[in-house]
Amino acid sequence: MPRAGTDARSRITPRRALLLGLVVVYLGILAIAPLLAIVKQFFASGPSRVVEELLASGALPALGRTAAITAIAIAINCVFGVAAAIVLTRQRFWGRRLLDGLIEMPLAVSPVMIGLAFILIFGANGWAKPLTEPLGIHVLFSFTGLVVGTVFVTMPFVVREVSNVLSELGTSEEDAAATLGASRWQTFRLVTLKNIRHGLSFGVTLTAARALGEFGAVLVLGGAISGQTDTATTFIYESVEERRDGAAAGMSLILALASAGVLVVLERLKRRVRREA
Repeated sequence: MPRAGTDARSRITPRRALLLGLVVVYLGILAIAPLLAIVKQFFASGPSRVVEELLASGALPALGRTAAITAIAIAINCVFGVAAAIVLTRQRFWGRRLLDGLIEMPLAVSPVMIGLAFILIFGANGWAKPLTEPLGIHVLFSFTGLVVGTVFVTMPFVVREVSNVLSELGTSEEDAAATLGASRWQTFRLVTLKNIRHGLSFGVTLTAARALGEFGAVLVLGGAISGQTDTATTFIYESVEERRDGAAAGMSLILALASAGVLVVLERLKRRVRREA
């Protein structure tokens, strides 16, 4: 027999119907309508013409550049994100709260401001120039700058997801492994990494979604130089500016499908976590 509480939650009252309607309208205006507009523009321009515009305007290199940046950002954030999460949850030191707050900075600061900050650091008069110039490292208006900006804006996701898991788990299993004679590396590989795998997967998925759609930081740091530092998002911007609506719609649709794929992966991860809980 169904529970009374379940029946009460599933019963549609006028108030709940109104709330549901408002949510549907809200999502329709902000999420569904823009996607439909992109699809409409894609077919209005003609799929064959869109493909021709994309191939003729260097869309594939820009898309490949975005894919490469995303992969690099994921790799860097996996290594340093897990390390930062372990330090923040397992260590106690002066300035820990400040460091914890700095992790959230990319979520609170505009990516355009982030790009400007890196220009002040790595620009012609930046304080890092005496270090980077002798080594031949060029950050501004280069692929390196695109990676730096993307890694910075995606920094919090792996750290936060893994930190939450580590905080919930505590140290009992790690302490037990150490008591049985396991080294720190063995404890991390056999215990810690196994326990944080779902949190790490969530962080990687969110990092990928954020990296695919990054615009402000890569525009300022890379300059959107055609064939050199343009990415998928800056390609859309340039296409709109040059009134190449078909190319803009085509690239937007590609990114939308990629983002939808990331969301599908995220939902499957959530279901797996719920089943294992």
